[in-house]
Amino acid sequence: MHTTALVLFSGGQDSTTCLAWALNKYQRVETLGFDYGQRHRVELDARRVVLARLRERFAGWSARLGEDHLLTLDALTQIGGSSLTEEVAFAMQADGLPNTFVPGRNLLFLTLAGALAYRRGLQVIVTGVCETDFSGYPDCRDDTTKAMQIALSLGLARRLLIETPLMWIDKAATWQLAHAEGERSGVPDGGDALVEVIVQDTHTCYLGDREHRHPWGHGCGACPACELRKKGWERYVERGPDASVRP
Repeated sequence: MHTTALVLFSGGQDSTTCLAWALNKYQRVETLGFDYGQRHRVELDARRVVLARLRERFAGWSARLGEDHLLTLDALTQIGGSSLTEEVAFAMQADGLPNTFVPGRNLLFLTLAGALAYRRGLQVIVTGVCETDFSGYPDCRDDTTKAMQIALSLGLARRLLIETPLMWIDKAATWQLAHAEGERSGVPDGGDALVEVIVQDTHTCYLGDREHRHPWGHGCGACPACELRKKGWERYVERGPDASVRP
């Protein structure tokens, strides 16, 4: 039986939802973030705020929430070529992928997460990748994640499980899942409380905009990440928090 987990935690909507999911499922949960020279570096500040909010507002989770880790990945900036690491406009590339794609990013994230989990004695890695509402990134696919699970388990000579709670749900269902996990926390009105934390404190906008506040959170409202979050929120409001967590 798995009792410990490491959550890849960026400080955004998806990873916060995954963290809540893990805190309801595992007895000890640690978090891992990455500084890879991203333009939206404000998410590194959001990480600390969200973790503090969860500790303050969810006593049961606070007891399970362990150490937070932050690793630096300068190599991704040195490789360059992505609008997430360089001051270039968002656009589609000749290969059909958006230039927000940072090649190898999630592969490196999972590799380093595996190494840290090994050192920390953690059994499960939780990541918020999905194949539904995403930008076509090949390293977010289920096949990629399963292949990484096999490679890490073989390479570390220790079985690691990679969990992907969002893999087959859309952004509206991600909001619904957050509400459901908040309700499961044992805190009165925990669903609404967690959604409020996600709206107010998490960060998604690729441009790092924290000036403009929308019903779904802070952001420019026009970049690909904001568009996904906005549309998901609108569908979530239309469906209601108690709708089935399915696209």
